This record gives sequence, structure tokens and C-alpha cells, in this order.
Amino acid sequence: MQPCPTDCPCAPSIPAAVSRACRFGSTASRTPAETAAGACCGDRSRHDGRALPPDGHLGESVLRSLPLRRRGHRDVHALRGKSDMKTYGHFIDGAYVEPTGGKWIDSLNPYTGEAWARIPQGCAQDADRAVQAAAKAMHEGPWAGMNASTRGKLMLRLGELIAANAERLAEVEVRDNGKLLAEMLGQVRYNPEWWRYFGGLADKLEGAVVPIDKPDMFAFTRHEPVGVVAALTAWNSPLLFIAWKCAPALAAGCTVVVKPSEFASCSTLEFAALTKEAGIPDGVFNVVTGYGPEVGSALVEHRDVAKVTFTGSDATGARIYAQAAKTMKRVSLELGGKSPNIVFDDCDIDAAIAGVISGIFAATGQTCIAGSRVLVQNSIKERFTERLVELGRTARKGDPMLPDTNIGPVTTAPQYRKILDYIEIAKAEGARCILGGGPAPDLPGGQFVEPTIFADVTPDMRIAREEVFGPVLSIIGFDDEAEAVRIGNDTIYGLAAGVWTKDIGRAVRMSAALKAGTVWVNTYRAVSYMMPFGGMKHSGIGRESGIEAVREYLETKSVWISTAQGVPANPFVMR
Repeated sequence: MQPCPTDCPCAPSIPAAVSRACRFGSTASRTPAETAAGACCGDRSRHDGRALPPDGHLGESVLRSLPLRRRGHRDVHALRGKSDMKTYGHFIDGAYVEPTGGKWIDSLNPYTGEAWARIPQGCAQDADRAVQAAAKAMHEGPWAGMNASTRGKLMLRLGELIAANAERLAEVEVRDNGKLLAEMLGQVRYNPEWWRYFGGLADKLEGAVVPIDKPDMFAFTRHEPVGVVAALTAWNSPLLFIAWKCAPALAAGCTVVVKPSEFASCSTLEFAALTKEAGIPDGVFNVVTGYGPEVGSALVEHRDVAKVTFTGSDATGARIYAQAAKTMKRVSLELGGKSPNIVFDDCDIDAAIAGVISGIFAATGQTCIAGSRVLVQNSIKERFTERLVELGRTARKGDPMLPDTNIGPVTTAPQYRKILDYIEIAKAEGARCILGGGPAPDLPGGQFVEPTIFADVTPDMRIAREEVFGPVLSIIGFDDEAEAVRIGNDTIYGLAAGVWTKDIGRAVRMSAALKAGTVWVNTYRAVSYMMPFGGMKHSGIGRESGIEAVREYLETKSVWISTAQGVPANPFVMR
């Protein structure tokens, strides 16, 4: 881990309350941002990190209207960075502050390949400041003393603000991760439902009176928040993961520090301002950006973090799990998958083809639930394959902001190279490429991959066993139900599975036999705030969404009250 610099780069402060013109939802066409890094030491009387306004981004008119306060030779105008780029920052203790080390990371638009914004390159000191703010809010101040009903109302208000800002937030997310606006806008418009659901649940987390078998005892249980939560999110759906993790955490009464992926942090930083506008007290929701070894590790190891929730690869999840175990932290992990989409010969073949295409090519295959293995009953495999390729060939690649685009760019350059490597591995192992099979030329940014389908795949090939996280599909045949189950379960993963059949008995049998946290029958990629989501085996630990999710952020306390009079006959034995 790279240490923070020992010299203190504290500089001018900008009042946290500024003109309404720079709030989210202003008439400006730009998308504001948030800048956060934090004072480099814990003594705020000496070092009060440079704060940005509530939207984290300073427009020229606002800059001209603000008084300049100097320490040394740096002035507030330096916060703008390049004139054609937005400058974001950490969101800590209700304010936007610069990174302690004064370093920044360019955020690239995957479609154009160009930098469009800057985020702070945080360090362990930034993470510590954010955790300190979260811990203080957890144990002192308005959040600590707030009743659950009031807490829920603030969450409902946040849901309203997300809905009002959905289009702007979705556009930021598309610029950052290159996924289709059609998908991201749908996700963000649906996002408020998590805040409404868990906001409504906040004051219904009841303990219980236990009809205890001991005489002269009154016994009951109560549910208490686990404490400060470190939420580490992935780059493919940042705001969705915020809802999945932070809505139940806040409903439970926890405070959070979010570390988004360095590849897609901007929408999370934009979102942070809405928590402030909703009235959620300072320190309850914090965001620190940067690299995993520098910020993520510091959060996982921090003594004041009680729980870690992570979405990402199983390899990284395993490291986090081991790291968190050293300090006995609670952990939730939503990890990778190699999900089978199983097609029986009695299915609605048109629906199944559409479902298989959706399962692998939607989101450019960059989703943990991607149905990257399609298992097709041999009696229809040839006909199914022909029609599948026909539909796959119609996919339109291009600008993710346009409504008629079906396939956007791969989000990151390392992931783009990984996908192409797996395509070559599949060819070398004998899989037959019947669609795509390489980079898509003549498109901006240089990170497009052709939708790819492989036939003649056997279950032992790497393309059928390892998570590619891209638009690459393997077709595998099977004869009967038993073989479909055997092949479907022959993986270290267990996140999701799809089944296509008109036989209700088969649907029930398959849903029981498949070792996956979610089984879809005659549909795919359906999610809801009401329905628990999570994996088996290497696909994770714990559940997100649904009532089960809030239990991940609660501790159950047992309380015994003696109503007996007098002293026990023998104080040396268990009562």
C-alpha cells in the first residue's frame, strides 16, 4: 500500500453552503460532482481540509462569487482542474474535500476513450478520516439519537430526490462505465424503490419477548445496528449497488463509507449530494475514491469498521474475506458467476432465444449474472443455434447514449484485453466460433468486442468454466434433465441459473436441483428490491435486497431481567 505523504497539504477552505445555483437539479446543463479527500490528520483545529460546495463542482459564476482564502500560494480556482473536465472529490462528513495527497485519477469515457472527469486518488488517511466521521455519526449527534421512523422518512425523501434526478445520474453513469443509457436509466428510475422499501422497513425491525422457561425471568431480544459499514462497489452498476448495500444498512441504523471502483466513481459522488439534500446527517454517508490497495484495504483493516460488503470478483472477494477475518469483521460478498441458461425442447423457443441473448449480450456481458453457458437439449440444439446466431448478428454496436444501440463498449481496458484473451483461449482449445470472435473495428474508444458465440464447447474447457465478464457465449448440448443438472452444477460458482420449459413439474424440480442463489424460469435478469439476491459456493456470502438484506446489518441482543426477590440459593451455579 502506498503511504500518504507526511507533509500536510491543507489549503483554502470554501464555505459548505454556497449558491443554490451549484446544487444538483440546478438550471445548469452540466452534471455537478463532488470532491472529497479530507484533512490529512485528525486534528481539525489545525487542518480543516478544503471543502467544496454541496454538489462538489464549482462553476465559473460560483467561483467568482466566493471569497478566496489562502494558505500558501494555492487558490480555490485550482479546484477546477482542466477547463473541459469536471473535478470530483471525496464526500466526508457532509462536505467535499480534496485528497490528502493532492493526487487525482482521470475518469475515462469508455465510448470515446477520453478523460471526462477527475476523481481523487485517496489514501489510508482519507479512509481513516471517513471512518472517523462515520463512527462519530454512529455514536454521537442526530443519527445516533434518531428514532427509526424519522430515519425511514429521510430515506423516503432520498428516494424522491433520486427519482427527480434520474436522467442526470444515469447519463453520468453511462459516461463513466459505457453501459447503455436505456439500461442505466431504467436502473436509476427503479433505484428509489430500494430506499422506499427499506425506509418503510426501518421502524418494523422488532425484537421479541421470549416465553422463557426460567422462573422469575423476563427475557426479550432487540436488534441493533452492527456499526460502521465499508461498502466496496463494482464499476458495472454503481448506483444499483449503493441501493442494495446502503439502503438496508441505513434502515438498520448503520453509517457507511463507500469505496466505489476507480473506473466508475462519478455517479456515486454525484449521489452523495442527494443524501445531504435529503437531510441525512453529516457523517452517515461518506465516499472515498481511489485504488483498492490504497483505500479499499485501509477500510477493510480499519478497527472502527464493523462490517464489509463487497461486490466484485471471487478472487478479490476471497482476499477481502481473509483480510476482514483478522479483525473478526462481518462480511457480505456478492461475487462472480458462470451461470447456466438451460433450454429444454418443450420451451417457447422464441422466448428462450430472446432470454439467452439478454442473458449474455445485455450490458455487453459485464454482469455477474450473465448466462454465459447456454445448455440446449440436443433434440433442438441445431435449430436453436441457427436462430440464436441470427438474432445475435442483429445486435447494433455504438454510442451507449443512443436508444437504438444494443452493445456498448467494454468498460475498462484491462477487461477488454481479458475478454479477447479468453476468445483466443477458446479457439485454441477447439471451440468453434460461429459469431464474432474478436474486436469490433471502426468504433470510437477502441474497447468494443463483437458479440461472440462458441459451439462445440465441452464442459471442461476454460471458456465453460471461468468467468469472462464479456459478450461471449458457450453452447453446450445435453440429453436429459439429469445431465442438464450435472453440467449446470459443474462449476465453482452458484449465483444464478435460467430454465426454459413449459413443464411446471420440471420447473419445480430444476429450481430445487440447481445450486444457485437465484433460478429464473422462462425469464432472465429479473431483480426486485423485494427479492433476496446472492450466491452459493464461490459466488458469495449473504443476501442483498428483500427483508433478509437488513439482517446482514443487525446484531441481535438478548436481554434477561430477573423479577425474583431475594438471593439465589447457590450463587456458584448457572441459573
